[in-house]
Amino acid sequence: MSLMKTLKFITTHPLNKHRKIDAVLRFLKWQLASRLIDGDVAFQWINQARLFARLGETGITGNIYCGLHEFPEMAFVLHTTKSADLFIDVGANAGSYTILACAVKGASGISFEPIPNAYQRLLQNIRLNDLSDRVSALNIGVSDREGELLFTTSEDTTNHVIRPGEPMHNVLKVQVSTLDTVLQGRCPTILKVDVEGFESLVIKGAQGTLSNPLLHSVIMELNGSGQRYGFKDDDIRIAMHRYGFLPYEYEPFSKRLQSLNRNTGSSGNCLFIRNEHEVRELIAQAPSVIVNGSKI
Repeated sequence: MSLMKTLKFITTHPLNKHRKIDAVLRFLKWQLASRLIDGDVAFQWINQARLFARLGETGITGNIYCGLHEFPEMAFVLHTTKSADLFIDVGANAGSYTILACAVKGASGISFEPIPNAYQRLLQNIRLNDLSDRVSALNIGVSDREGELLFTTSEDTTNHVIRPGEPMHNVLKVQVSTLDTVLQGRCPTILKVDVEGFESLVIKGAQGTLSNPLLHSVIMELNGSGQRYGFKDDDIRIAMHRYGFLPYEYEPFSKRLQSLNRNTGSSGNCLFIRNEHEVRELIAQAPSVIVNGSKI
């Protein structure tokens, strides 16, 4: 992301709109500190939760600059997760969502990250927050069957399964399994899926999980990336509807949940909800959280 795009993202972020100068100063402070300090930096995030960061880690540094990089979806996790829950993070990367659900809210978790470098960062963040007894991190991918797939390894948060005909540079063969196979009947209350267009295959391998009434919400990235594998975002919407999930958007400050006519929220994610009444009750009962000086 270019400097101007980064600054625009920071200054227009909902958690920064009344504190733009503070946000820019936070950006400048991080840019300086990350160049002066040799090695990783552990920063205090929300409550007692912490994250390791280094220069260039897009998702993590977005949390430094803005508090919640993906504001509506991350706030939704904060407002709907309970300590008794199981949170599943498919495509966890460095673990921002895992840390939100499990360190800030006290849930148990299972996180999937196929790329070794990102997986090691995920493990570091789990250990940093003393979550090893409640979070299982798996260095595998998720698909519609067990086997092996080739992944890119040099694209940070956008590493993905290699499609036929794609250049074979910086690729890695990775073990994959299905969500149903790994969970063996355990079911989350919230499932987050960020697999750069491979969502349709994840869904095919999660029929038991998606059918379980304990699962009330799915956060899924839908930005057209599925076209590289021959899938459309509408295919996912239709598939999720078969399991009773409908698309919603969430406004964290007012705690407003609203049905969507379109598929995706402002961040490119889609919030699929089943049992709307249950989710609204969770939101209404959720305690406020202070993020970057703002109460949400």
